[in-house]
Amino acid sequence: MQIFHDNQELYHVGIKTIKMYCQRMQEENITRALIVVQQGMTPSAKQSLVDMAPKYILEQFLQQELLINITEHELVPEHVVMTKEEVTELLARYKLRENQLPRIQAGDPVARYFGIKRGQVRSGQDHKTE
Repeated sequence: MQIFHDNQELYHVGIKTIKMYCQRMQEENITRALIVVQQGMTPSAKQSLVDMAPKYILEQFLQQELLINITEHELVPEHVVMTKEEVTELLARYKLRENQLPRIQAGDPVARYFGIKRGQVRSGQDHKTE
């Protein structure tokens, strides 16, 4: 995984910048990267992120979202993606169907940070304690 952050280029990102980073990802054989922007992206730039998926995943974060490391917060549970076997065992143990499991929102910052995709199940680890 690669992280792109450039104070000059990433103030307000347009499609030209996204194409530049996509080309760089192709050259360096990178399939997943994070881009940290200050202001946001144009609608066409956001659409280009959708268009290049699933071959290349470029996840956008605002710089403000990363001022505090939410993965280290005591109320954020540990995120571990479960294997298909673990999910099957969980569903059998609690006599559930997959559509009865709680959903993580697509915009959830921790899920975006770890690259958890739609349809994946994360384990419900206890809250971190010291």
